[in-house]
Amino acid sequence: MKILYAGQLSANDSALYRLWALERLGHTVVPLNSYAYEPQSALLRKVVHRAQMGPWVARLNRDVLAMAERERPDVFWADKLLGLRPATLAKLREMGFASVSYMIDNAFGPRHDPGWRLYMQCIPEFDLHVVQRDRNIVDYKSRGARDVIKIQTAYEPTIHFAAEGEDYVALDASRSRGVSFIGTAYDDRPEFLTRLWREGLPVVISGDRQWRARLSADATAALYTGGELYGTAYREAMWDSKINLSFLTHSNQDEFVHKSFEIAACGGFLLAERSEGHLERFVEDEEAVFFTGYEECAEKIRRYLPDAAARGRIAAAGRVRAVRDGYGNDAQMAKVVERVRALTEGA
Repeated sequence: MKILYAGQLSANDSALYRLWALERLGHTVVPLNSYAYEPQSALLRKVVHRAQMGPWVARLNRDVLAMAERERPDVFWADKLLGLRPATLAKLREMGFASVSYMIDNAFGPRHDPGWRLYMQCIPEFDLHVVQRDRNIVDYKSRGARDVIKIQTAYEPTIHFAAEGEDYVALDASRSRGVSFIGTAYDDRPEFLTRLWREGLPVVISGDRQWRARLSADATAALYTGGELYGTAYREAMWDSKINLSFLTHSNQDEFVHKSFEIAACGGFLLAERSEGHLERFVEDEEAVFFTGYEECAEKIRRYLPDAAARGRIAAAGRVRAVRDGYGNDAQMAKVVERVRALTEGA
């Protein structure tokens, strides 16, 4: 299958990981990097993102059609692409090309993120929507979606893998991160992690600059390592952590999060927020450990922090489950391709 693939394609974006998976599955992928259609000014980027209009948006739509005409793909794949116009998708259909929207975020969520104006108009025009939440299937169909499939977020096997030939327990003394969180400062995470630290637990945070704004000065100095971690640095930080925390983003109505699958794939000890989505994918206390609320999280940390053997056993089992049950990008992208084939062959 030949796929014209448009999205945020940088080494630090999961859209690129999904492109790699499609290539590994044997498909010919023609990339279109949406970063090329953003103003250089940070202020202007914010304005364009909110309004989804202007010369950058117009050029993106022209180039999508021009590339489709030149490349003649079987499928146009938009990965969280907010600047498409309904007329562009309608034209792609006239040209005989199927279209797929992969959306990791929640366009209908209570967070009310900006930038969804054109995307909402495009919902009836895509042949297939790929979403992460059961509730989104109803949301999209209520807005006229032709077809919707739910898959899960996933790890990237070329980046998220376990250390080879290393004994978990033997390495424990050299791990520099006790209770580790790598990610964004959404919801009540700053207050939650600050409380753990104030109660004497060895918390370490890596993430973007939002943490500096949302942590107190003393908590920032004690907890925040500074800067987001990607690629090798991200994987090695998980290897270096005794306990890897994974929170749901409640403001995005998450059922599970890609971080949980990445931690497991890296052979890290996963302490994740309990949800039906997590419980369906890992056996509790055997392949991962879960918590609901602060008190249970603190109790689980105190239980497992001194027990390297238990952490190593659970981490190893979680890694086996993630690989065996297809929590990586290849297996998840294969499900989408299968649905696309069914749509195009039945057309």
